[in-house]
Amino acid sequence: MTAHGASREALAAARERLDALTDSTSVDAKKLADELASVTALFNREVSLRRVLTDPAQSGEAKAELAGRLLTGQVGGETADLVSGMVRSRWSRSRDLVDALEELADLADLTGAQKSGALDNVEDELFRFGRIVASSTELRAALTDRAATGTAKGELLRSLLGGRAETVTERLIERLVTAPRGRSLEEGLESLSKLAADRRNRMVAVVTSAVPLSDQQKQRLGAVLAKVYGRPMHLNLDVDPEVLGGITVQVGDELINGSIADRIEEAGRRVVGQ
Repeated sequence: MTAHGASREALAAARERLDALTDSTSVDAKKLADELASVTALFNREVSLRRVLTDPAQSGEAKAELAGRLLTGQVGGETADLVSGMVRSRWSRSRDLVDALEELADLADLTGAQKSGALDNVEDELFRFGRIVASSTELRAALTDRAATGTAKGELLRSLLGGRAETVTERLIERLVTAPRGRSLEEGLESLSKLAADRRNRMVAVVTSAVPLSDQQKQRLGAVLAKVYGRPMHLNLDVDPEVLGGITVQVGDELINGSIADRIEEAGRRVVGQ
């Protein structure tokens, strides 16, 4: 999604909340993706509803309460909380909210693939499927035929991909084909490939400190860790008073202990090779 102004900020906040959710091992990424996709379909279909939920004249709490009432019992608590947080934000256009929900559904599925070790395969399969579509006008026509039902398109995709691709790849492409929402097939596949590439390059550091870190400390720590590990670093922050005067940082299986100052200084030396 190409977001501007308020919608860009709202999407960034929503992605951070999604990351925090999916970084937890207790969250079912597939279920979350399915539920976000169902909310996307609801808000896309109910134009008046999404306009109310993005109306800047309404308070964020009022909009969140409305979303909560609508979704309670229909989706899980994590999904309802995530959507409620999104409607609290300001959106430049009502459509941007739906675009963001769709992107989060895709990201949840890609995160599930990352956790299972299948993300590289998914990225490769999305690319190869795009090449197949580009080389076959007949296939493209069948997958984009507005007169064909979503069921028929889904069956065609399963005949092409079933057992030959990761389940996540099939799910992502089927959602795109059966609910394109105005995008061309090529645009949708390109967007999915970019999301997969971004996800593959992301690492997570779980940071526990005795006191909350300042913005400057967070930025400095994130920048240093990104240089040390050679990838963009997302910080999941927690406060534990028993970490007396210091900090622990866990990246994958590696647990780093030490004071904030000492650890940053040590990481800095590693960066410059001293």
